[in-house]
Amino acid sequence: MESTSVFIKLKKYSFIILGLLSIVLLAGCQGATEPISANSTGWFDHYFVYTFSVLIKGLAGFFNDNYGLSIILLTLFIRLALMPIMLKQIKNNAAMKEKMNVLKPEMDAIQGKYRNKQDVEEQKKMQSELMQLYGKHQVNPLASLGGCLPMLIQFPILIGFYYAILRTPEIASHSFLWFNLGQSDIILTMLAVIIYFFQFKVSLIGMEPKMKKQMTFMGLLSPIMIGVISLNAPAALPLYWAVGGIFMIVQQLIAKKMYNTYQKDKKPAEA
Repeated sequence: MESTSVFIKLKKYSFIILGLLSIVLLAGCQGATEPISANSTGWFDHYFVYTFSVLIKGLAGFFNDNYGLSIILLTLFIRLALMPIMLKQIKNNAAMKEKMNVLKPEMDAIQGKYRNKQDVEEQKKMQSELMQLYGKHQVNPLASLGGCLPMLIQFPILIGFYYAILRTPEIASHSFLWFNLGQSDIILTMLAVIIYFFQFKVSLIGMEPKMKKQMTFMGLLSPIMIGVISLNAPAALPLYWAVGGIFMIVQQLIAKKMYNTYQKDKKPAEA
């Protein structure tokens, strides 16, 4: 059995853990349906949920009470505001991946030396040699865990907006396109599921086969959970998810193009 660095394992599974946590919290949000107002208690309700509710109503009023358009525009604005953070992190991850590729032959040699030595002491020695290797090449393995940071930053913002949509009663009394924003809609639900599944497929482009296999569970679970929640939720929520999913697809395609450009730009310099 091949051993791997504890830091690499933490990096790989941190995304899965955070993804599962977000899905569980979104599913639990169904119980919090009381209307949000200036009198709502709790710092999160006051600073996040109520603020987004005011923005939704204000923008809708600007467009003749078009709450569907308001949700779309605010979703895009929030995603655009978070996009620089995401792109910067992807660039940092690309740089870290390049450094780790340089270290890989030496890492493989160390791991190969301890492949058949599974007792605790030998594993400690292996980790010690790996840490010495990181220090030799001035690589901080803990920096790879920074991939969780953008998710942590955007988490309260996106969850707050989610709650605001769910708890702003004015939304339910309006329609958008073919559906009523306050009632569930099977067509919109199917669109949201398809978009998120396609978004998952796009996220796998350029990913190593082993990592693809590890991410398959989350990739299938996310659209399924979104579909289940949307079937029992007002159509405003799958509208939010569908727009956000389309934006993430575009963002990922841009990021992957930037990553490929980054790799191409580096190759001539190394030649």
